[in-house]
Order: sequence, then structure tokens, then C-alpha cells
Amino acid sequence: MPLTDTSQVGLSNRFVVSMSGKSEYDLGSWAKAEGLDVTWDVAEYRMGDGGNDRLYFPGNTKYTNVKLSRAVSEEFEKTKKWLDSTSWEWEPFEGFIELYTSGGAAVPAAKWKLRDVMPSKWAINSFDAGASQVAIETLELVHKGFLEDERKLV
Repeated sequence: MPLTDTSQVGLSNRFVVSMSGKSEYDLGSWAKAEGLDVTWDVAEYRMGDGGNDRLYFPGNTKYTNVKLSRAVSEEFEKTKKWLDSTSWEWEPFEGFIELYTSGGAAVPAAKWKLRDVMPSKWAINSFDAGASQVAIETLELVHKGFLEDERKLV
């Protein structure tokens, strides 16, 4: 991977998940975040007189749910408060995932703004008195995307 001497590389183990305008629902630190991706439906058009020639156009974008996981701690209370408030009513707001460098810079190396975040699933691993392991909670977030790809008809 070619980099310059001044490149600041984002580390996958230094990230923060937060919610805009709702500090009481800041989700705190998480051990793992996955599912931050986008795919496009590709519209293909073949002209009648073009032989085997095709035209491609971008179609609908599809965003995967973001899945967060961490050891259960006192931070769970903020997550539970958010889950309690969204069980029957939902107020759209933005979520952020920020990736930081090893240098400890205050500015993230990369930032994703998730539009209209809502929880779609929360779970905790099973409890087993015979095993010595940490309880892990997972939270799945559904969102409208992180690209500036919304178009509205005027």
C-alpha cells in the first residue's frame, strides 16, 4: 500500500459511535463495528440496433445494517434509554462513526454520517454459570445511508 511520509492511516481499533443532537443517546465505545458498506443495483440497457453493445446506469443504492458489539458495561444504560424511547415512537437523527489514527489526533481520519438512524435489533449472548466469559451485547442499526445520494423531485 503506497503511502507518503505524512499519511495518517485510520486504525480499525480506534473508532467512536455517536448520535447528533442527542448526547443522552451517545452510544459510547464499542469493540466492533461491521456492515458499513453500500451496493448499487446496476441498470443495464441494450439498444435494438447496438448489437452486443450495452449501456450501464447506476440504480438504487442498498445499505447494510451496521452491527455494533461490545462487552456489557455501564454504557448499556444509554443504549437501553435509546431503545426504550424508540419502541413506539421514532425521531430521525444522524449517527456518526469516526475512525482515528494512531497519532491521537483530535480530528478523525475518516467520518461516516448515517442518515435517519434507528435500532433494528439488540441482543445479548447467552448466560452460562459454568463458563467464565464476558457478556457481549450487540446492536444493529438501520439507516438511510452515508452517501450524499438523496434526490427529491421538485
